[in-house]
Amino acid sequence: MPKIKTHKSTAKRFRVTGKGKLMRTKIGKSHLRRKKTQRILRSLEDMHEVKGSANKKRVAKLAPYLKNK
Repeated sequence: MPKIKTHKSTAKRFRVTGKGKLMRTKIGKSHLRRKKTQRILRSLEDMHEVKGSANKKRVAKLAPYLKNK
């Protein structure tokens, strides 16, 4: 049976914690940062847990080898 290809952008956007939670970053970090206040920029640094079983299934299908590090 051949290996499953990983969707590379999905693998870069999500992380799995030691307890197995799927974490994501918030949008709006990449460009036009000078217009945003420092409070907003600090809030964008945090990673947030992915909610919803449908979203978790989709990420698991796109990045099957995303595991705990």
